[in-house]
Amino acid sequence: MSDSQVEGAASTSGLGSRKRRWTELLAGRVKRQMCGPGTEQKLQESAVHLLRRHLNLNDLLLEVEGAPRKTLCLNQLIDPEACTNLSSSLIGSALRDQASRLGVPVAVLSSRLVASSITQICVSDGESSHRVLLSAEQRKKLSSLLEVAQYLLAHSMFSRFSLCQELWEVQGSLLLEVVWQLHIQNVVSFQELLESHADTQATVAWLFRNLCLLCEEMEASPYNDIARAMLSDLVQMFVLRGFQKNSDLRRNVEPEQMGQLAFVVLQRMLIFALEALAAGMQDGSPQHKVVKCWFGVFCGHTYDRMISTDSPKRFFSHTLTQVLTHKPVLRVSDAVQMQKEWSFAKTHPLLTGLYRRLFTMLSPEELVGHLQEVLETHEVNWQHVLSCVSTLVICLPEAQQLVKDWVARLLARAFENCDLDSMVTAFLVVRQAALEGPSVFPSYADWFQLSFCFCGGGTAAARRRVTDHCVAGTAPRGTGHLALTPASPSRPPLGAQGAPTVAARRRWSSSSSSCQTSCPLRRPGTCRRTFSTHRWCQASTAPSSQTMSRWPRRAWPT
Repeated sequence: MSDSQVEGAASTSGLGSRKRRWTELLAGRVKRQMCGPGTEQKLQESAVHLLRRHLNLNDLLLEVEGAPRKTLCLNQLIDPEACTNLSSSLIGSALRDQASRLGVPVAVLSSRLVASSITQICVSDGESSHRVLLSAEQRKKLSSLLEVAQYLLAHSMFSRFSLCQELWEVQGSLLLEVVWQLHIQNVVSFQELLESHADTQATVAWLFRNLCLLCEEMEASPYNDIARAMLSDLVQMFVLRGFQKNSDLRRNVEPEQMGQLAFVVLQRMLIFALEALAAGMQDGSPQHKVVKCWFGVFCGHTYDRMISTDSPKRFFSHTLTQVLTHKPVLRVSDAVQMQKEWSFAKTHPLLTGLYRRLFTMLSPEELVGHLQEVLETHEVNWQHVLSCVSTLVICLPEAQQLVKDWVARLLARAFENCDLDSMVTAFLVVRQAALEGPSVFPSYADWFQLSFCFCGGGTAAARRRVTDHCVAGTAPRGTGHLALTPASPSRPPLGAQGAPTVAARRRWSSSSSSCQTSCPLRRPGTCRRTFSTHRWCQASTAPSSQTMSRWPRRAWPT
């Protein structure tokens, strides 16, 4: 194609278009780039980012300095014996010279070197993926390295952000104790390291795995004091950040990031422990060690330094709510049949120990009020609720009268408003407390006789209506749970004159007497089967004389 054809094609490529040279196009693009504010700084940051991602500083130092020449190497930063003759000022001066020779910021260079040294310390003993604690030799090397890092940080020759980014690149081999040592030596804080990772889910997974390993390693470790200090500091930070009232105190651009991360980590550890308890773990198993250690963090002395804040109290209240509402799969009928297995003596010691630790942060009045609030606003795990009631009346004698008053209020609400959920809750709570013996709570028979002494009038009718529907399982929310054993016997066949046959009366009498032993809310000698399911009988009144001519009268609750 000739030049004239090229020019013609260029001129006809669009209406009003003209031929432009490459220099004009490039000049225009460069001009547009230089017009933006902060372009030079962005270009410099991009260049540094590209250098950090693709530069092997070890090879670069070897290439610049040369192999025969004695120079500052990583071993001199790590090995305490090798760096005894090297002061921190000499190391800083050497790093500054090398950074100037390489044309990179000294803070980036020193942070990269420290991160590389930390990685070598973590993997020096092998099996780093199954440990969280350093050996004595590793701890000695890390101490020397952190002294150098502190000097570099004090002289503005160190970048915390660069170190965090480098550590997350090798998070698979990063030991939890190293992160804790960086925190207590004021090199990089926990919060700064955790917030520097863009992937919150990966951070939560790393923390959860290391916390489980720490709890599992705690009991058998020769460095038990270090492990307990690590766990205590971590839990204090998570509770303070995850349950603080004012989120404006967080320094990150996204103020909710650290709070959400801490909240999720604590939640995940609690769910793991509750599921391990429900699965029936064996004593001495790794899961048992983790659960036992994690429940130990609820001891009051862990939060001595946080006594001026309300975060521990909010954390304990939230934990109690989560325990009471964890997997609410049991119905009220299941609770009625199984609650004798949920007494204080038969409940798992780790769960009762957790309840007792949670009780230390809340007063008895707050505990009973919290139980009432959870039962009114949540679907609950009846096993946890009733075992909590048993632990409450056993471990806090002053709570026994509070539970009685609570039950009385539930009954009053049930009688006045026909609140059948309150009646169901009162029955279950009283039955559970009565399992702990008369020294703790009155027997169920005595309580029932005192609470259901029916006299005449509207109150008696209201009580009959509540108990009738309660036993029949027609409570608004209780219908999803209440399924009592077995239902009322079917109506016997009538004879030719409209009266039951002799055989039918005999069968009815037999089934009627047997229901006294199957009624889950029974007193000795009484039966609270109702006629409320039959169309010909009102639930609020006793059977009429015409009804009793056909059917045997059965006792109303007294």
